[in-house]
Amino acid sequence: MPTPPSGTSSSAETPVDAAPAVPGMVMGLYRHPVVRFLLVGGVSFALDLGLLAILHEIFDVPLWIATPIAFIVSLVFNFLLQRLFTFRANNSGSISALKYVLLVIVNILVSDLIVTGFDAVGWTYVIGKTAATILTTAWNYFLYRHWIFRRTPEETRSPEETRS
Repeated sequence: MPTPPSGTSSSAETPVDAAPAVPGMVMGLYRHPVVRFLLVGGVSFALDLGLLAILHEIFDVPLWIATPIAFIVSLVFNFLLQRLFTFRANNSGSISALKYVLLVIVNILVSDLIVTGFDAVGWTYVIGKTAATILTTAWNYFLYRHWIFRRTPEETRSPEETRS
């Protein structure tokens, strides 16, 4: 194949024309805890809904039993992955679990108030549930990062600081 004349570029062979490094961009996003937090949350939701459907639709488990089973399984899954994968915490697991349970209780109460409040003023509960989910997701990230899965000072130091 002939080479292009001087001063012209061949398709995607030059850095200017090259496609962006998608794998590098994806890995960069993957390294960010907010992206991992949202990914784990999405997978937890899918697990909750999927397990609920399997228990109720395939195994005929009544909804009043299948719903809390699926919810609890997804909460345990979410806690473990947020701790190990998203925030890579090294603090006490039992203290983190207690804080997590307290936050879940607060989230349930706040969500219930928001959903019933939206319904009481004549708005659809779906909008209320959406608003509650957005609110709790936002504060959950910060509370997970800075309270529940807070990393110890030794873990947050750079390798250069650790050596000195």
